[in-house]
Amino acid sequence: MHQKDYAVKVLHITDCHLNADRSRDLLGINTFDSLNAVLNDIKADGQQPDCILVTGDISQDGSVEAYQTMKEMLSDFTCPIRWFAGNHDARSNMSSVIGEGEELQKTLVVGDWEIILLDSLSPGNVHGELSDSELNLLETSLASSSANNTMVCLHHHPIPIGAKWLDNIGLHRPEAFLDAVSKDQSVKAVLWGHIHQEFDQSIDGKRWLASPSTCIQFKPQSEDFALDKLAPGYRWLTLHSDGSFETEVKRANEF
Repeated sequence: MHQKDYAVKVLHITDCHLNADRSRDLLGINTFDSLNAVLNDIKADGQQPDCILVTGDISQDGSVEAYQTMKEMLSDFTCPIRWFAGNHDARSNMSSVIGEGEELQKTLVVGDWEIILLDSLSPGNVHGELSDSELNLLETSLASSSANNTMVCLHHHPIPIGAKWLDNIGLHRPEAFLDAVSKDQSVKAVLWGHIHQEFDQSIDGKRWLASPSTCIQFKPQSEDFALDKLAPGYRWLTLHSDGSFETEVKRANEF
């Protein structure tokens, strides 16, 4: 008999850059309105997520009010939701809003997959770093997981994406992370935010993925800072029991 496929739907949103003042813009885009447009597009799409991953830069100003806004905007969803910090976030304020909630838990099992969520915030820096405790969490979770398949998430990109200015502010000293991920056969995908654009590359049987921001978009393959004209976006992933998955980026083109 064939094992039954317990496919699960994962929704990835990232880099929302909310402010305490909901009327504030980021480079000409109101980030509250753009996130609202993305969430409305998701709801209109009709797919029901089994979990939602929010991979950092939830806030632009690190304010308590921004995290309260995020929690309110996601309150219509009843599935598990996980957050973690990006370089614009404030861990203490985020934690104060989450309280005893599950959003900041570091691992999540959905179907036959374990999702490991790592905090790459390096306080005072735009680039990212993984502390020893985060690397230990990764290695311990990989070693002890009972799931057949793993997806690892973080904010900063751990491999070059071909945009010089962004590659300078990706994950610094990624060697230990890349070694742990590369040698573990259960890891099928690595997912991140930070780069405000779609990215999808296969390396040695693993997929390396990034999703568009829910607000401004950065122009791919740019030497220096440059904006793209694409609409705010998000990503769906359908994870299958056998370790395969499909993924699709969608955009709130009505915004």
